Amino acid sequence: MGGARAGVTGSGVADAAAGAVGAGALGVAARGGATGAATARGDAGAGDSRPSRALAWAELLRLPALFTVPGDALAGVAAAGARPGPRTLLAIGSSLCLYEAGMVLNDWADRTEDAAERPHRPLPSGRVHPSTALTAACALTAAGLALAARAGRPALAVATPLAATVWAYDLTLKHTPAGPVAMAGARALDLLLGAATTGRVRPALPSAALLGTHTLAVTTVSRRETTGGSALAPLAALATTAVLTRLTARHPTRHPAGRREAASRGLPGPTPTATGPAPTAPDTARRPGGPAPGPGAEHGTPPALGGPGTGPGTGRGTGPGTGPGTDGGSRRGPGTAGPLLRRPGARPGSSREPLATALAAVYAATAARPYLHAALNPSPPLTQRAVGGGIRATIPLQAALAARAGAGALAAVVAGLAPLGRRFARKVSIT
Repeated sequence: MGGARAGVTGSGVADAAAGAVGAGALGVAARGGATGAATARGDAGAGDSRPSRALAWAELLRLPALFTVPGDALAGVAAAGARPGPRTLLAIGSSLCLYEAGMVLNDWADRTEDAAERPHRPLPSGRVHPSTALTAACALTAAGLALAARAGRPALAVATPLAATVWAYDLTLKHTPAGPVAMAGARALDLLLGAATTGRVRPALPSAALLGTHTLAVTTVSRRETTGGSALAPLAALATTAVLTRLTARHPTRHPAGRREAASRGLPGPTPTATGPAPTAPDTARRPGGPAPGPGAEHGTPPALGGPGTGPGTGRGTGPGTGPGTDGGSRRGPGTAGPLLRRPGARPGSSREPLATALAAVYAATAARPYLHAALNPSPPLTQRAVGGGIRATIPLQAALAARAGAGALAAVVAGLAPLGRRFARKVSIT
């Protein structure tokens, strides 16, 4: 989700783009890490007021990165074909808590390393005590699981492995080859957490895979941000971005809905009259002297679909007949004078495609350029910029996934989080 890995744990932010701030911290360490840490502690002690403590916690929690979190749950709800509700808000709250738990736990686990490389961070500078940070990480994790439980058992079933992934990454997997995969899994699970509140997780799996793949690429690049020297990871991330852009802009294939779902939601799928043996023609059509059954009678077309007429069709024109032919130029089957039914699996319209394509283009523009620069010159500063670009690209990708699922309003809400994140990043560093 946020930070370096664009995942859920928040650890990647610390591991990823240290940016100019991180480079400055390395310089301080080179000149004398212990002296820098002592100075920072002195400054913190001199101004130990509520605003300074609040700023320390804002840095520890990396508040600007929080704006990359709500889009996961909203994209999951959209991919599930549902509308957001109270349970969606609970899922977003759970995601935020687990995300911040990962942020705090990351700094707690790296406090010794940060004392040498980034002594300005809240823990090595003494502005936040390590035991307080660990307690906060535990409390945030518990709060995240509690909110997920309120959202329902399916949500809790997703939030539990998500929390386990957060802790495993920060404490064990971060510096292993499994680190990027764990981060990608955390981000994918966070999207599925939103889908779980609807009771339909399976339709959201493709979107979760796309978002997880993006996270995998960003995290892989971030592993070389402090040393640079490798163009392979930025090139792979650039190729991944191109593939994801194409897949996100494409309309997902919808399989025919079930009978009940099609009837209640207006989705393509078999109607109640399409299953079971076809009903017989009305009794009046078989009585001697009664009106002759129309061509639609032997097909059991109900009056609601067959229109007011039951006599032979006119073949062409706009009459009320139910016979074969055309009505207003549209091809009709026997006994279908009413509105033309959509065939199973057919697309209802393509109005969502321009929005999804536009947001996918924004995603590509945000991520591709810094990746290309890092591939051409894999220096630490440009690699850090590439990681930052990948993090910022998470929000337009989430919005594109929502638009791809036909939720234009949700896509607009998610896209609107990007400028808010940039605004807060001017006050508190995202790294």
